[in-house]
Amino acid sequence: MEVTQILGKFAATLRYDDIPSRARDHCKNLLLDALACALAGRFGEETHQVAAFASALAHGRESGVIGGEPISLAGATLLNAYLVTAVTMCDVYRPTLTHITPEVIPPALAIAERDGLSGRDLITAIAVGCEVTTRVGLGLDYPRFRARGWHGPGVIGPFGAAAAVGSLLRFDAETMARAFGLAGSQAAGTFAAWGTPTVKFHQCRGALSGLMAALLAQQQFVATREFLTAKDGGLFNAYADGGKADAVIAELGVRWELEQIALRLWPSASLIQGMATALFDIVGKHAIACAAVRKVRIALSQGACAMHGGFRIYKAKFEALLSAHYTAAVILHDGALTLEQFEPGRYNDPKLRRFAAEQVEVRAEGSLEGSQAIVEVETAAGAVFSARCEYPLGSYENPLSRAQIEQKFRTYAKNALSEARANDLVGAVGELEHFASIRELMTLLHVPARSHAGQPTATAAE
Repeated sequence: MEVTQILGKFAATLRYDDIPSRARDHCKNLLLDALACALAGRFGEETHQVAAFASALAHGRESGVIGGEPISLAGATLLNAYLVTAVTMCDVYRPTLTHITPEVIPPALAIAERDGLSGRDLITAIAVGCEVTTRVGLGLDYPRFRARGWHGPGVIGPFGAAAAVGSLLRFDAETMARAFGLAGSQAAGTFAAWGTPTVKFHQCRGALSGLMAALLAQQQFVATREFLTAKDGGLFNAYADGGKADAVIAELGVRWELEQIALRLWPSASLIQGMATALFDIVGKHAIACAAVRKVRIALSQGACAMHGGFRIYKAKFEALLSAHYTAAVILHDGALTLEQFEPGRYNDPKLRRFAAEQVEVRAEGSLEGSQAIVEVETAAGAVFSARCEYPLGSYENPLSRAQIEQKFRTYAKNALSEARANDLVGAVGELEHFASIRELMTLLHVPARSHAGQPTATAAE
């Protein structure tokens, strides 16, 4: 069988009991983290624009919005996906620098809610969607794919979204493979969008593309069942000079690639999470007053430095979230890194701007890879404190604890939900396999919203 069809058979036949407990637990962690990010994302700078677009996309009130009021199936999928990624602190699959949950979880939630499916059904769909997305990414031979300027979420995300929805709709292997053909026909998004909110639009458009692919495949719409390896225009040939098709199916169902999906405790870009980990290590071990700091020297991998070392002077929130200079400065000044550090009143502080521009040095180091980082803090008295991060907090090798994920959720839920409702949601995700219907979960996430200056504002639930 061709690779697309093998992957389609895997996605169509996977059942809850086939998933190891460790992979199931990670799926629940990914879900809770995505909900935390979405609740925080209600106050993203561009969220009101996407909310208006989602409401206009289709009319209806059948699908729940995380921390908001129901809108149409398509609109909720698009808006929920944007909410998850809006404030730059969702998951990342580092081998392809791709955020996975914004594409996979929103369409899965929408269909599970619509059809009254169970918690086990949703866990299975999340596992299928995440595994398909990561596996397709492995086949793209990322260095070649990236050299052509492609951005992962909009290209591989539609496959995972289609797989998750297809799992919930009980597709057979042939229908799933055709859904992948329809998903691939919508694969797009390049790094020309880097530095603008459009990179986040790639995620939500990927979610919607996968939903459309699956719903069209459900109608028996004819599409190729060999999209990944087709000689003329197949994903691997057109996007990556042939790719590595064997990597897609290597130990499929035995080794769970979804377990490599990393989480972020802090907002800011995924490639500077290692730098943040090292800085917090220094801050935790040494009482350093910012007034006593003469210079901060940060070494990043070449890729991380190219993407995040150029924002010594940043314009607004999104560039502050991308800036290694600002992130380092505010960690040292505040000893914290939450969304409060990325509000205008904080990042526009003249002292912080001056510190970031003049006292933080960022350079590329050829011996570092990915998110690895080396940080040195030199004081005016000549003392030097240093730390090296091999594995950022939240990575597979240095994972967040369940308690840390729950605390992240509570931190960002408090502006939308009562403490009791937040506790109920944490418990619900923890016991998701016992839920008879996902509608119960979505009811907990419903929050009546009102508009203030064109942007959604939270109201206390209950």
